[in-house]
Amino acid sequence: MTTVNANGVALGVESFGDEGAPLVLLAGGTTMLSWPDALCERLAAGGRRVVRYDLRDSGESTTTDPEAPAYTLRDLAADAAALAAALGGGPAHLAGIGVGGMVAQVAVLDHPGAFSALTLVGTRAVAPGPPDDDLPDHDRATMRRLFTRPMPDWTDRGAVAEFAAAGAEILGDDPAAARTIAARIWDRTPGTAPASHLADQMGMVFSRLDCTPRWRERLPEIKVPTLVVHGRRNRFFPVGNGEAIVAGIPGARLLVLEEAATRIPDTAVGEVAEAMLALE
Repeated sequence: MTTVNANGVALGVESFGDEGAPLVLLAGGTTMLSWPDALCERLAAGGRRVVRYDLRDSGESTTTDPEAPAYTLRDLAADAAALAAALGGGPAHLAGIGVGGMVAQVAVLDHPGAFSALTLVGTRAVAPGPPDDDLPDHDRATMRRLFTRPMPDWTDRGAVAEFAAAGAEILGDDPAAARTIAARIWDRTPGTAPASHLADQMGMVFSRLDCTPRWRERLPEIKVPTLVVHGRRNRFFPVGNGEAIVAGIPGARLLVLEEAATRIPDTAVGEVAEAMLALE
């Protein structure tokens, strides 16, 4: 892992595969560890250079004040385009997961020449907050259970890992995998400031981000091959959100993972990698 300077910030990155191979750029949601190691390795084995990265205010990227971000969603989109250019090799296949999927949509719309393909995983086409009337919102009972829990002691690695495991169980994800990933994220978080850990573990910086203007109406402008991957059991962004993205982007393909929730489970890595490799 290292950092790359792009668009005036340092972005934490990790690379897999041959540096001369076509680039697949994985935007974190919010940290790079939202993307499974096994998926990165499968894509690299398929002849791609895979680079996953942390969004601002997360992981090893520039962190200033996650509670009051002085940048917008469009700045994060510009980061993706600038990072693709800094890494070289021509237009990149851009992929975003969760809130990173929002970054990826706007990046392809605002910087179409930078990208050759688009993969969106477990995301939606409207910013954080109330969705459009035709889109399913977060499952209320799940959100109540998820966000009424007492916060852990952020200086305690084990407590943070257990907090993440309990949250994964509420969301329908694998608690054991979430526990391991949370511990790795904790190890990469600079310092012990609660705001930084909250940003890294739960992506709360996105709830404070300026995401205007809307971009859903612009989805038909996306001309690159697009894959939308969504877990059938996703209670955070229910599958209707993925279906709406596919309806908006000409020629987009929908891959529904029947047993998945918000994360890509190990059992689905092969299917997702194959679909992504076939996209270009």
